Amino acid sequence: MHRLRPRLTALATVLVAVVAGLLLWLGWMLVGAAVAGTPALPGTVVVNGVPVPAETARDAIAASARDQVLRAGLIAFPLVVVAGAVTSWVLVGRLLEPLRRVVDTASRLSANSLDERVALDAARGEVAELAAAFDAMLDRLQAAFDAQRRFVANAGHELRTPLAVLRTEVDVTLQDPDADAAELRRMAEVVRDAGRRCDELVTGLLLLARTEATGPLTGADRVPVDLAGVLTAELSMIAPDVTARALTVRTDPRPAVVAGNEALLRRLVANLLENAVRHNRDGGWIEAGCDAGPGVLLRVVSSGPELAPDQVAELFEPFRRGPVARTAHTRGSGLGLSIVRAVAEAHGGTVSADAVPDGGLEVRVHLPGIDGRDVTPVDHEAPVATGDRVPDRRLPAFPER
Repeated sequence: MHRLRPRLTALATVLVAVVAGLLLWLGWMLVGAAVAGTPALPGTVVVNGVPVPAETARDAIAASARDQVLRAGLIAFPLVVVAGAVTSWVLVGRLLEPLRRVVDTASRLSANSLDERVALDAARGEVAELAAAFDAMLDRLQAAFDAQRRFVANAGHELRTPLAVLRTEVDVTLQDPDADAAELRRMAEVVRDAGRRCDELVTGLLLLARTEATGPLTGADRVPVDLAGVLTAELSMIAPDVTARALTVRTDPRPAVVAGNEALLRRLVANLLENAVRHNRDGGWIEAGCDAGPGVLLRVVSSGPELAPDQVAELFEPFRRGPVARTAHTRGSGLGLSIVRAVAEAHGGTVSADAVPDGGLEVRVHLPGIDGRDVTPVDHEAPVATGDRVPDRRLPAFPER
């Protein structure tokens, strides 16, 4: 910035000098041509008492006019150049002042001072657009840094809880000289559960980080995946938990093929179904299905605790579990819907959710579809449903395409 102002001033001064020189030359040429172009007088004329031919007098007058223009121009030329240099210095300084503020703001920024903004409210034109774009970039950076800090703090808190349980159980057992086999077995079960929770958390963090880091999947990473078959397979995996909690499962997995990574799509479906079971109530219900049309729709709806509308968006943030008490025995890491959103975005899709009246959550995943005519249909037989149906809580069926 310190070198730019002198360079722009020098460039403007050179341009002023060139223009002034061209104007001086043009004036010199025009004056001489104007006098020389006057009609010639016949005979002679008297100049200072001396008779001179008229044509010679005209040429002398033209030469004298050019000399006067040249003398006046040589006096005015440096004055114009100096005035142009001073004016250019001032104007360039005023034009570069907003850029200087941008540079000064950027030089003061750090991870702990991202709240500073240029805020050029009085500027106009391209410089104002640059400052506004810079401020918008700072807003995004601050939001990203804040999200990262929250993520790290929440991850540390989540890991601290099972590690504290491990340390406490081991210390208490070691300090008990009368600990028998039953006590040691109980401690081993607690340690196993705490280790399982740490493993789930680390696995979820790695999957979330890998999915967000890779960005959108490329053509080489995409293969045809029958989402209906994936949904049917994952429904069978949760059948024991469904039976244990007496849940009613209603499923409608219509043929729907997407181009994507099968492992990631299985994780997406599994997370939705596991959340539907884990955050349900005993004797509740689950609706799950997919459909193909303009794109592919995966829909999972379940009963559960009541959610305020403003809580639904927060569920897609890492380590958010909704209205569930966080204890040492709480299943899950709070990363399920975060992974769902990351996988959907990696496939070029979107995720939306709404609270169900009287309690529960409806999650819809919209993915780009492909022509599935070459995919062999599978038998989409729903798993055995248990529990009593609740007619007044049944949601509308999937729409016909």
